[in-house]
Amino acid sequence: MTEPPLVMDWSLHLFGAATPTGEALRRLAAGSEPAWPLYCYSRSQAGHDKAVDDRPGQSRAAELGARHPADFRDPAAFQPAGDPAQPAIWLSFGPIWLLAPFLAQLADQHPERLRGLRGVVACSSSSARTKRYAANSFDRQLVARLIGAEEQLLSTCRRLAVPCRILQPTLIYGQVGPCSDRNLSRLLQLLRRLPLLPLPQHTGLRQPIHARQLAAVALQLAHQLAGSGAGASAPAQPERLALGGDVELSYRAMLEALQQSQPPGDPARRCRLLPVPNRLFILLAAPLVLRSPKAFEAVLRMGADLAGFTPAHQLLAKPAQPFPLQEPP
Repeated sequence: MTEPPLVMDWSLHLFGAATPTGEALRRLAAGSEPAWPLYCYSRSQAGHDKAVDDRPGQSRAAELGARHPADFRDPAAFQPAGDPAQPAIWLSFGPIWLLAPFLAQLADQHPERLRGLRGVVACSSSSARTKRYAANSFDRQLVARLIGAEEQLLSTCRRLAVPCRILQPTLIYGQVGPCSDRNLSRLLQLLRRLPLLPLPQHTGLRQPIHARQLAAVALQLAHQLAGSGAGASAPAQPERLALGGDVELSYRAMLEALQQSQPPGDPARRCRLLPVPNRLFILLAAPLVLRSPKAFEAVLRMGADLAGFTPAHQLLAKPAQPFPLQEPP
């Protein structure tokens, strides 16, 4: 992805700042050039208007990381931070099924609050693709909710004549500051509790993406939208981007790499991964069908390939990153 010319008087508006990816983007934006004002929104009142940029010469107007109230379920109460007419890019890591009707209602009822909106980068999920043919009702409803929200968001953005990019990341992992993921962190907790963990003998491929990688792609796309919004040439990107990390590895290899990345003495390193023939593994898991069809289908997916997505480094034009990425010192 080629860096487009950047406009200096734009602002970034970040929704979902309390997620690991949101926290990662906040940190990336604080050190990026140009130093656009970054406004972080949250349903919580704690931390509003807290400055996170203490570099000399930064004015209050350019303060990065200012916190402001926003609730996707209450669009009537939303007031954009800063100058409403200033060109702005929205980045959202909140639930897309809440973001889409939020933006649609603002466009219908309070269009004056969107005067500065010039682009949207929103996070959805690869589940919109990988669970499309799920047998259980929970996953089918999730897919319908994701796809419906994506379509509504794209439709609203077209009506507003602003470009929109929807990221569909696969397995997101990583802790950024106080924010931790709900994917590999749970597997890590399981490894610490169990002496052994049965797995299918042949497991499918995974392509986990770190929250920092996802944040970097989102910020890059925001810069690209700003550049193309300024009339500069920029490489065209599809409205939906299925996105993964830079390494494809089997589910078993993913767990082994996760174990080995822990410090010596961590209980997760002592858990033995026990390979079980796939047919026997499915037979042993069969009682889950009665208790939780969703859990049974999750077990079956251990043998499925959920990879082949665009790697983050390809979009960022940077060297591939290993798995797992470690927290910077």
